[in-house]
Amino acid sequence: MLELTRITAGYDRRDPVVREVSLSLAPGESLGLLGPSGCGKSTLARVAALLHRPYAGTVVLDGEPVRGWRHRAPRAQRTAVGVVFQQPRLSADPRLTLRELIAQPLRATGRRSEVADRVAGLAPAVGLTPELLGRRPHEVSDGQLQRACLARALVLRPRWLICDEMTAMLDASTTAALVAVVESYRRESGAGLLAVGHDRVLLERWCDRTVGWQECSGPGAPQESMSPTG
Repeated sequence: MLELTRITAGYDRRDPVVREVSLSLAPGESLGLLGPSGCGKSTLARVAALLHRPYAGTVVLDGEPVRGWRHRAPRAQRTAVGVVFQQPRLSADPRLTLRELIAQPLRATGRRSEVADRVAGLAPAVGLTPELLGRRPHEVSDGQLQRACLARALVLRPRWLICDEMTAMLDASTTAALVAVVESYRRESGAGLLAVGHDRVLLERWCDRTVGWQECSGPGAPQESMSPTG
């Protein structure tokens, strides 16, 4: 399980953007978190991805409490979570080729020997040709770069995948392609998915269930959507 209990988080202790939010995700489950921009969804997603330390509350990953964040998180927990952000150009090093971008997590965890095979397997799965792999971010479209960012999130075979507005900047065909990649990976691996977004139709078609943010400026507690899908 991925369990977030009474999370309070933000960037100013005097005015946190997330207040006492609880959320749980089972292995193999896909959960959509629905809400308007600015209500704290992305902050909660970063907490779940072990990228942002909350002011209060607990995160439990696969039965183990999380006590470290970012690079201080134990490697076993840090590598169990893959994350794809909304804006690929802000999450990609502009100096790297797409091939190097996908391989980043492998190199960072000392698994350089796996780079060639993993990149060769993931690139066609996300729709990247060998020619595109040699390009840098400024030489490709947003959709092509987001494909590489998704491959980077999957390269360590995470047990949990967090997609924070992954398709918000993409056209309908690219959105459908990337959702299909995520679902193929989940079927193969049994990974759990937290998909964050403001598109109710997309989330309810994509996810097993959807929770909506009760109100942006209130306590920030997610509630069950009025029309969850199964």
